[in-house]
Amino acid sequence: MEFSTHAILVAFGLTLFAGLSTGIGSAIAFLSRQTNRRFLSLALGFSAGVMIYISFVEIFPDARETLEHAFDERTATLIATLAFFAGMALIAIIDKLIPSGKNPHEVKSVESMNAPAARDEKLTRLGLFSALAIAIHNFPEGLATFVSGLSDPAIAYPIAIAIALHNIPEGIAVSVPVYFATGNRRKAFVYSFLSGLAEPVGAIVGFFLIASVVGVSPMVIGVLFSLVAGIMVFISLDELLPTAKEYGAHHLSIYGLVAGMALMAFSLLLL
Repeated sequence: MEFSTHAILVAFGLTLFAGLSTGIGSAIAFLSRQTNRRFLSLALGFSAGVMIYISFVEIFPDARETLEHAFDERTATLIATLAFFAGMALIAIIDKLIPSGKNPHEVKSVESMNAPAARDEKLTRLGLFSALAIAIHNFPEGLATFVSGLSDPAIAYPIAIAIALHNIPEGIAVSVPVYFATGNRRKAFVYSFLSGLAEPVGAIVGFFLIASVVGVSPMVIGVLFSLVAGIMVFISLDELLPTAKEYGAHHLSIYGLVAGMALMAFSLLLL
C-alpha cells in the first residue's frame, strides 16, 4: 500500500497543527488571569466524543477491512482486536512511566501562574525534565493523528481538531510547572509550545521507521489503524473525561461527549 506525497503532507500538516495547539494553552496561561473551566470541560468532552466515535465506527472497521486483504476474516478480526488493546497498553505504559506530578494531563490552572514562583537549580532541572516527559508522552498521540490523517481525508480534520482541543489544557499543564521551575512566563510559554513538536516528530519518525523496517503493507497499515484506535479510546477514557470532571463541570463534559459523537455521526452521514 502506498500513499501519495500530498496525502503524507496533509497528514503531517494536521499533526503539526494538533501538536502546536499546546501553544494555545500556553498563551492562555501566559495572558489570562483565570481558567475558563466550563470551556475546557466542554472541549475535553467534545474531543473524547469525537475520538471514541471515530475509533469504533471508522478506524477499527477500516483496520479490520485492510487486514482482510492479507488474511481471512476471522484472523483479520483477531489481529485487529489484539492491536487495538496493544495500543491501549502502549499509552498506559507511557502514562505509568511518567511520574504523576509531571504528567501533562494532571489538572493545573492558570491561577497557579499568579502565585510567586520558587526558583532554584533543582526546580529548573525539574522543569526541563517535565518538558521531556511531556514530549515522550506526545509521541504516540502524534502517530495516532498522523495515521488517522492517512487513513481517510474525511475523518482527518475532525480528529486533528479533537486532538488540538485536547492539547489546549495540556499546554496549560506544561506551562505551570515550567513557570515554577524558572520563574519566567516567556520561557514557560516557549517550552510548552515546543513540547507540542513531539507530536509531528513522533508521527514522522514512527511512521517511516515502521515503513523502512517492515514496509507499508496492508497488514502494517491495518495494525497501525487498530493501534491508533486503541490509543485514542484510552486517551479519551483515562485522560480527557477524568480531566474534564476535575475541571469541575461534569455534566458539561458529558454534553460535550454527546455533541462530539453526534457531530461525527452526522458528518459521516453527509459524506
